[in-house]
Amino acid sequence: MDATKFNQLVSSIPLGKKLPEAIYLHKDCFPELDNSLTQFILAVGKALKIDPREWHIVKLSRNEFRLSLLSYPTFFTEAYPSLTQSVTVDLNKLSHRIVDYKDGDNPPILHRKETMLPTQHECFDEFKAITEEGENAGLYQNSRMIGFKQSWLRTIEAHGYTLVDGRLFRSSAVIEQSNTTATSIDRHKTAIVRQELSAPMKQLAKQGYLNGEHTIFDYGCGRGDDLTELEAHGLDALGWDPNFRPEAEKVKSDLVNIGFVINVIEDKVERDEALLGAWELTTKLLVVSAMLANDKFISQFTPYKDGIITSINTFQKYYAQSELKGYIERTLDENAIAIAPGIFYIFKDKLEEQRFLSGRFKRHHSWKQLTTPTPTSEEQARLLFTKHHELLNRFWDKCLELGRLPVLEEFTETPEIISALGNAKKALKLLLQVQGEQATRVFEAAIETRREDLLVYFALCQFEQHKGYTHLPSELKRDIKVFFDNYKVAQAEAKTLLYRIANTEEIEQACIEAHQTLPASKLNDGHALELHKQFQPLLPALLRVYVGAAVQLYGELDEIDTVKIHITSGKVSFMGYDNFDTSALPTLRERIKVKMWQLDVDFFDYVDEHARPPLINKHLLLASTDDTYKKQLSFDKRLGKLLGLNEHDNVFMSKYEFDSKLLMLNKKIIGFTIKSVT
Repeated sequence: MDATKFNQLVSSIPLGKKLPEAIYLHKDCFPELDNSLTQFILAVGKALKIDPREWHIVKLSRNEFRLSLLSYPTFFTEAYPSLTQSVTVDLNKLSHRIVDYKDGDNPPILHRKETMLPTQHECFDEFKAITEEGENAGLYQNSRMIGFKQSWLRTIEAHGYTLVDGRLFRSSAVIEQSNTTATSIDRHKTAIVRQELSAPMKQLAKQGYLNGEHTIFDYGCGRGDDLTELEAHGLDALGWDPNFRPEAEKVKSDLVNIGFVINVIEDKVERDEALLGAWELTTKLLVVSAMLANDKFISQFTPYKDGIITSINTFQKYYAQSELKGYIERTLDENAIAIAPGIFYIFKDKLEEQRFLSGRFKRHHSWKQLTTPTPTSEEQARLLFTKHHELLNRFWDKCLELGRLPVLEEFTETPEIISALGNAKKALKLLLQVQGEQATRVFEAAIETRREDLLVYFALCQFEQHKGYTHLPSELKRDIKVFFDNYKVAQAEAKTLLYRIANTEEIEQACIEAHQTLPASKLNDGHALELHKQFQPLLPALLRVYVGAAVQLYGELDEIDTVKIHITSGKVSFMGYDNFDTSALPTLRERIKVKMWQLDVDFFDYVDEHARPPLINKHLLLASTDDTYKKQLSFDKRLGKLLGLNEHDNVFMSKYEFDSKLLMLNKKIIGFTIKSVT
């Protein structure tokens, strides 16, 4: 069955719980469906070796070639059954994702069960009565907040009801006893006073989202420092905070930031509701951030619920990077894209998500502008080029950027090109004719660069198993048509590229080739390749995917200086140094190890300055054209001679050990100078 047939059959289903994006059906509805659709659903379950007794509800996408097999073992015995497992199958990508809710205390639950059964089913009337009971009690007025168990129980309690054997009773008629002692948490103390934009807002600014084109809402804005700065720049920014702006209206906006909010809410249900509430307000992009910490740091505090109590009586829930990503994705059922440690983007606008991801892995070259025509006997062509050379140069730049001919919406001066030269093809032909073989080579390189960038993008989308997209941006459709002919070919080539990162022999060979072609790098044969992050775009496509996968798990490399590709272990390390650009001997401040096969990130902070290893032979990571290269090389040679080291050696020691060696030699370092101690 193909996607077209699937969508036709789903759209013709006469029963079920119908939502804008999907239809939910119990298996007891299968006799009412087209037999080919029923057999297809069962075949999918069988192909994944899922016992048909272990799933009860099927969720059929109305817009995509996708279905989910949902386990509700208490569907017939509980009024509001809990989801224990979901298996979501992307039939376009032939991939699936399993989420287990068995051990969670706040799983998704079902409402309106009768809509998922045939009207003649023996339980239909009973389930309909349960639904009407909830409607009469006013429990369905805010449907967004009742999809999870604890939120549902809280809604029931807030309306003055309680559940007894699955049915609603007025709380006043039910006697309850509780020995729970409440702990008072001072949430208002968690609001931070800032003198500059917060880290999430800085990321938005860096990526061009604070350009005045988008409305902004800060969910949990604290004292409003970000809002003050944004408003000073004339941006349309509003915010709400339960302690400092409780009366402010919650407004739907293009960009919604929920910055360091979920980590200060001690109640899990309220935490979920805050995240869902922010998502509800989002029309384009939600930014979620939370505090990260390791177990050693957390252990010094008093445990409370799933977090800790700080010394000023505030609650903090510290996350690991992978834990935070998992929490966001389970709660919102959307892809969470790591932007930085503790900061994630979740796009509601899927076209914008694709633009962001494809742009993230696109290389930006400073192409040499060819403004002077080479001598040619075709005088007319040369004169035509000279007459319109400024327009043609702008057109040429756009062709190099895209690796193909631009359309009107990509190059607004296309009407001028048509008027002067007839059409875009003739303009490009003229450029290549007049500018000679050099221009042809440059354009061919641009084609290969753009095609490779697209392959890297598609491969990395498959690495994180992004949900398939119903629609593609028009510019991406054009790229696919030009460079791959169709989307299926692009996906197949990308999958092949992605799978190659598991081949250690290919990774090693790619590292050897990269070491030979990069402006600078360090190769530890058979072990690792280390390079400055600025050279990452120059890596072969295979290594760009290898490192790009690690970046997707960690986030942007703003505070990182060097990248180490581990050849055999499926790991990538990111290192951040103190004063890498200005110091002759920068010291290692932080090291992040990304374990891609485990989809996990380990953080190592060198808090003790005396334990920070100095970077010896830094010149190996600098291009020979770097302004400081000669000075650094001279320093490294003098230091190597002093310590008995080769200028190509990889040396690892703590700053304390290094300083002790210098002290024994009666030497000290000032800037790029090694001086004797008198």
